[in-house]
Amino acid sequence: MAVKIEMQGVVVSDRMQKSVVVAVKRRVQHGVYGKIQKRTTKLMAHNENDDAKMGDLVSVAETRPMSRRKCWSVTRVIERAPKV
Repeated sequence: MAVKIEMQGVVVSDRMQKSVVVAVKRRVQHGVYGKIQKRTTKLMAHNENDDAKMGDLVSVAETRPMSRRKCWSVTRVIERAPKV
């Protein structure tokens, strides 16, 4: 079986049923100038039990395609968002 990619990110939207949008930040080096840049990727992730809420730090793993845009799944909530 192939190795599953696992990443960490922050939940930026939880308005859908059983789905969340996770923003994953990464740092890349510019090809010509060499400057370090911050890039953000938004991933749709399956959230079966609605555990993850907006602002939570979560871990997502690659999974089979569940819809047109959703091929990630929330594996665990690492840190809860502070209550306001």
